[in-house]
Amino acid sequence: MKKSIVIVAAVVIGLMSTNVFAQTTPTTPKPATPTQPTPSQPTPTTPTTTPPPATTAPAAADSVRNVEATLANVADLSTLVAAIKTAKIDSTLMGAGPFTVFAPDNTAFSAISKDKLDSLMKDPVKLAKMVNAHVIAGKYDKAGIIKLLTNAQRSGTMKTVDGQTIKVSVVNKKVQLTDADGNTAQITSFDTPATNGVIHGVSGVLMYK
Repeated sequence: MKKSIVIVAAVVIGLMSTNVFAQTTPTTPKPATPTQPTPSQPTPTTPTTTPPPATTAPAAADSVRNVEATLANVADLSTLVAAIKTAKIDSTLMGAGPFTVFAPDNTAFSAISKDKLDSLMKDPVKLAKMVNAHVIAGKYDKAGIIKLLTNAQRSGTMKTVDGQTIKVSVVNKKVQLTDADGNTAQITSFDTPATNGVIHGVSGVLMYK
């Protein structure tokens, strides 16, 4: 009987010991599985485009005009332009050319007496001869004029559109024009372009023989 009690007691103690161990033995936590960060998707942006720098458009070909229109566009040549229109040479200077025009400005015309100039303006035939004394048949730009002067005499001649002869020479290191009547004018500016020729400024008014 005692033996049975002992055995039962041992079983009970064993069960109790097992239960206590089970309650007091710490459980090893499972390592947490690291969570991978979800890659964030970049917010789509609207690309910005920088406009190219503004460029200046090249001058149109028609910005260079014919001889008549080019002269008419210069205020200081108003007396010459009026003479051209009165003498009815404007249509000639709109033609194919080419022409070389030696253009006296208003100051050059002011050296002619008012009575003489008024008289010329009232006589289209004489006025036309005076105007034509400044219009050379053919194109002589600065390089062409220098070439004409490249000789021992440093002088040459040009023919106007109506057949007058204009002498070209170097005087005091300047290019000088002389008409058949001995009137002179110095070239003050070179090579204003025109579609049908070239224009040079001169300091005096040439006449006709």
